[in-house]
Amino acid sequence: MSTTDIGVAVIGAGMAGKAHAAAYRSATTVYSASLPPVRLVSIADVYEPAAIQTAERFGYERHDTSWQAIVDADDIDVVSVVVANRLHREIVEALLAAGKHVLCEKPLSDTMGDAEAMVAAADRASTIARIGLTFRRSPGFALVNKLAKDGALGRIYNVDASYWTDYAADPAVPISWRFKGPAGSGALADVGSHLSYLAEFVADSEIVSVHGGTLNTVIPQRPKPAGAISGRGRVEVTDEFDTVENDDVATFSALLANGANATLQVSRVAAGHPNSLAVQVFGEKGAARFDFRHPSEVELFLHDDDPALAGWRTIVLGPDHPYWRGGLPMDAPGVGVGQNEGFVFQARAFLEEVAGIPESESLPRNADFADALRNMKLLDAAARSALTGGATVTIGD
Repeated sequence: MSTTDIGVAVIGAGMAGKAHAAAYRSATTVYSASLPPVRLVSIADVYEPAAIQTAERFGYERHDTSWQAIVDADDIDVVSVVVANRLHREIVEALLAAGKHVLCEKPLSDTMGDAEAMVAAADRASTIARIGLTFRRSPGFALVNKLAKDGALGRIYNVDASYWTDYAADPAVPISWRFKGPAGSGALADVGSHLSYLAEFVADSEIVSVHGGTLNTVIPQRPKPAGAISGRGRVEVTDEFDTVENDDVATFSALLANGANATLQVSRVAAGHPNSLAVQVFGEKGAARFDFRHPSEVELFLHDDDPALAGWRTIVLGPDHPYWRGGLPMDAPGVGVGQNEGFVFQARAFLEEVAGIPESESLPRNADFADALRNMKLLDAAARSALTGGATVTIGD
């Protein structure tokens, strides 16, 4: 591997894989900290047409059809792993053993045992292993975190958080790996893994226990696809059906270390909500709320406002807020920013860490595998609460 530049590969050419591929391409164009040259080397996917198309689209030198080829390649230093959760462990362990730096998509794995093994592999490795918690890079969520951390909201009382998606709302959406696995591996693991770390992030406090968990599968069977599936949405299907094993909808409540309560709701069958992610944080001095459908605005209510003028105010995000200045080609107030930019900021932070740029001169570091394991323990506690009729489960028990 080179010591003068950084060779990048992405394993997985689905929707999130494309986001990683595009992010590395843009990462060198944002912020001012100096990076060594970044080479876009390979996109790997077992479905070769997707690998070819993604490599060509985002300017990578080549494509591969196996993750083993990425492990063996001497010209690759940094790898994003963006495949089915059950495949993470084998691929990540091999990459780390080969001396690659790894950015793994969330959740870390599909079982606690595999996740713990991945943490141990990361601890043994001489290279860097990080998890992608992309929404922490949103300027809106980061601002709400800052309001909580700086005390602008006072003592936090309550967090209300929801993540509604509709990628599986149509019963004709075919069966895939997303619909297989144990309780809690469906919507809870998919979008709930985001919502759970965001609930902690905006309250600036960790969840210590969960209760009132529920899991519900509302579409029990789905048709088998007629061909390969890449990404989400409707494709041609057969007349055969297969059983959905995991949850379409999940809810749970939580207690945070700072004494606040939180309520979390997730769904993959919320018709009309392709990507509706929202949080509200209530405290002794006021409240803040952010809806990712309006990514350039945060709303704030403070009790010490003039009573005659009291009410929710809309803060238009701009260069004075997290990630904005230098992070966008046009970094003026109110310019659009969304999930794609979050992947760019994430990739930039990872490349800066790999390049050895001091954290004081860099974006905030990505979360490590221990953080990812803790997130899985939180989701596991929510699933166990559901399986025991809503009982209280302490994180880590």
